[in-house]
Amino acid sequence: MWTQTILLLFIGISFGLAAAGGLFAFIVELGVVADFADRTHTGKKIKIYEDCIAAGGIIGTILSLFPITFQVGKIVLLVVGVFAGVFVGCWAMALAEILNVYPIFSRRLKFVRYVWVVIVSIAVGKGIGALLILSQKW
Repeated sequence: MWTQTILLLFIGISFGLAAAGGLFAFIVELGVVADFADRTHTGKKIKIYEDCIAAGGIIGTILSLFPITFQVGKIVLLVVGVFAGVFVGCWAMALAEILNVYPIFSRRLKFVRYVWVVIVSIAVGKGIGALLILSQKW
């Protein structure tokens, strides 16, 4: 019984480390951390960015594995939601920048002039979707 538990623990930790390593390698490859540091002119503090990303991954994993609940107000929920939205938006834009999705898409459909409408529509759609999901949980 104990050997099976120890084996499952070892396998779980191994796969968790592999998945986390892959995710953080993906973040680094997309250049999200470097873009944040470059755009905010805080390249000397890049270790803080990396530590915050690692802490966010660890805290997110703990909160998803264990049923920990917090009694917070709507303001705190709003702030956390904004930060999460900014993070997801930065990921999406970094991925789109790497893959050159929008330039190819706009050339194929021949509406180069109105690409900003597509980007704003995606952002508004994500925001409305997040609000609908959050409003159902209240």
